[in-house]
This record gives sequence, structure tokens and C-alpha cells, in this order.
Amino acid sequence: MKRVAINQSNYIPWKGYFDLIHDVDTFIFYDDVQFTKNDWRNRNKVKGPKGLQWLSIPVGTDLNRLICDVSLDDSHWQQKHWKTLSQLYSKAPFFGTYKSFLEDVYLKRKWRNLSQLNQFLIQTIATEYLGIRTTFQQSFDFSSSGKGQKRVLSLLKSVKADVYVSGPSGKAYLDPARFRQEGIELVWKDYSGYPEYAQFHPPFEHAVTILDVLFHTGPDAPSYIWGWRAGERLPHRASAGG
Repeated sequence: MKRVAINQSNYIPWKGYFDLIHDVDTFIFYDDVQFTKNDWRNRNKVKGPKGLQWLSIPVGTDLNRLICDVSLDDSHWQQKHWKTLSQLYSKAPFFGTYKSFLEDVYLKRKWRNLSQLNQFLIQTIATEYLGIRTTFQQSFDFSSSGKGQKRVLSLLKSVKADVYVSGPSGKAYLDPARFRQEGIELVWKDYSGYPEYAQFHPPFEHAVTILDVLFHTGPDAPSYIWGWRAGERLPHRASAGG
């Protein structure tokens, strides 16, 4: 049974995004669709002493673009984001584990395209730091047609999917009956029940970048993202200060 997920690339997305990737055999980046303003494509949240704050990449005001066509003309944001991450998380138990990787991303490379940046971060974190073995592919590499549900089904048939795993937002435009007609099982991803870990600045907040999980839990991160469902014993750590 081939399980597939299709999603736009997001900037350092939250743990649920990687939970979805882990759930499937093939994850298709869906970046040849309309870029949406004030969304997760170019921003995400971090946790500071005054609460949640945004890390946003400036992308201009042109909304008539596909995600894969969003250029990053100004690179000043890279140093700013790294400075913010360092200030907020340098005292986290595993900040040092990922420091060189993130220094390379933010200080040594210059990113000219949003989609390329997002996909590099997602694939590297998934494979090298979370041990995920899912195959990554691109929607534009397949012959597909239509928009919305029609395009999704076209892509799924192109990759010979048996099961499509969708986030809850898909309920707004996906018709389970249509999937049954096509012989594809539609599964809704459940993001509830994630266990808490020792996170800076209580109260606990789940809706933050994956970097928060990695900095605080390190190699135990998979246990807090999907391992807990299989009854994996969560490690006991002293609560984080900060």
C-alpha cells in the first residue's frame, strides 16, 4: 500500500509537518501553486520570553506568483534570523548539535529562491536529524491537470498512490466519495495529543518551528513527534528554564 502526502513547502515548519512526512512513503512538494500572503510559506513562530514571535522572510508584495517562483532578493534577513535563533535558544540543551548546520544555512549560503530554501531545510532536517526515510518528489515532475481536488487526484494517480494522507484543512475541498470512486483511501491526519517537552518560557506551546523541538530534545525529537503513539517511553528531562 503506497501512502502519499502532498503539501506546499513551508519555512522551518512545525513538528506536525514532519509527522505527516513520516506517515507516508512519498511526500510531494506542491510548490507550483499560488503563493499565499501571511501564510506558512515564508514565516514561522519561535518562542521568546515575551511569548510567540514571528520569523518572517521578506518576499515582496507581488501575489501573482507561484511558490516556486518567489525570489529572495534581499539576504539581510538571514543574519537577522540566525541572531534571533541564537539569542532565544543558545542555552537550550541541544543548540550546539545543530549550530554548524544552521550557520551554514543562514551565514554561509545566499538563498535566491524561497522554495529551494524551504525544501533544503525540510529534507535535511527530516533525513539527517529525524531519521525519516520518506521519498521526496516535486509536483511539477508529474503529468497532472486541473486545480484543487482534481489536481490532487491527478497527482496521486500519477504516482500510483493507494492512500492519501491529508491534513485537516483538506476537509474544506476534498470529497471522500470522489476518492473512493478513484480507488484511493483518504486518511485525515490527526495532530492532537502531542506530548510536551521541557520548553523555555512556559506555558507550553506546540505551534512553533521544528527547531524548537530539536533544540530542546535533540535525538529524542522523534519520540515527541510520532514515537509516543507506539508507546515509546519519553525521556525524563529537567524542565527548561529561560
